Amino acid sequence: MSIDVRSDLAVRGVRVPTPVRRPAGAGPSDDGHVLIDGQNAALPINPLSPYEVRDDKVWLGDADTGLSLQVVRRPRFYDGETADGVPYEKIARLHGRDILATTVVQTCIRYAEDQRCRFCTIEESLTAGATVAAKTPAQLAEVAEAAVRLDGITQMVMTTGTTTGPDRGARNLVRCVSAVLAAVPGLPIQVQIEPPGDLRVIDDLRAAGTASIGIHVESLDDEVRRRWMPGKGAVPMAEYEAAWDRAVAVFGRNQVSTYLLIGLGEDPDDLVAGAARLIDRGVYPFVVPFRPMPGTLARRDGVTAPAPSLVRDVSERVARLLREAGMLGADQKAGCAACGACGVLQAAGG
Repeated sequence: MSIDVRSDLAVRGVRVPTPVRRPAGAGPSDDGHVLIDGQNAALPINPLSPYEVRDDKVWLGDADTGLSLQVVRRPRFYDGETADGVPYEKIARLHGRDILATTVVQTCIRYAEDQRCRFCTIEESLTAGATVAAKTPAQLAEVAEAAVRLDGITQMVMTTGTTTGPDRGARNLVRCVSAVLAAVPGLPIQVQIEPPGDLRVIDDLRAAGTASIGIHVESLDDEVRRRWMPGKGAVPMAEYEAAWDRAVAVFGRNQVSTYLLIGLGEDPDDLVAGAARLIDRGVYPFVVPFRPMPGTLARRDGVTAPAPSLVRDVSERVARLLREAGMLGADQKAGCAACGACGVLQAAGG
């Protein structure tokens, strides 16, 4: 029952007020951050959900689902501001119980409608005034130090919108990682990038102290990529494969990950087969349900989330492959797969 309910919650959400939310951005869900049975979970906060929380338990009507749920409390570092007067919350945010996350550059060259990823709202939080367009290394270092000191942050994630440079924004992250680790030595950091034009940037990220890396493709089906992400989908799959292979050589097996979104129309058997190929490469396929966030082109066009049964099926099959390969999300040093909140893969044993 647990994995059935977890899959249902991931799509249909829950009725509970959450102080820590991420209502827009580059990620997959308009979510509230909670702990389910002690594990991080990012769930849609949906007033129409059939699930509610009473006495720290998840209820479906009068039925106790057997799952516990506690909301993540607002962190103390949100009360601070940088030396140049920017609220810390606009620089980086709490994800889950103990993860600091930031989009270093909040704009993307692919955000025009004919290029934009249909599931992405990276610039919506900027338009709403909830963040700043570009975070400096000094700002990130200041916020990371405060978050570790005040709230016990144990890892950090840095992603970026795609930039015009040949490195697609990756080299700026080298500077940011170096600055944060100078302020907080030993903090595990994951960076998330597109394949850079020069693969030596991957080596430079590792040399700067980056612990793990995400190179996110979202789908391995070229037709799906063209339909859902016309700009990013124009990057040949061969560039992703070369970047994954270089990253595995530099960071090690199971310290490289990629998102695969469930619900973009890809055949589920093909999706699982593609995940198997990634595992053979040493890349962790973080399968996550697509959820149509407000502000996305998909939501505007009436695209709906996948059926919870599909989320369960794909997640369970990929989790089985990961266990057989000895690749668990919990063994990653930092990042989305290590957190696991946006999907049910860890709950399925992956």
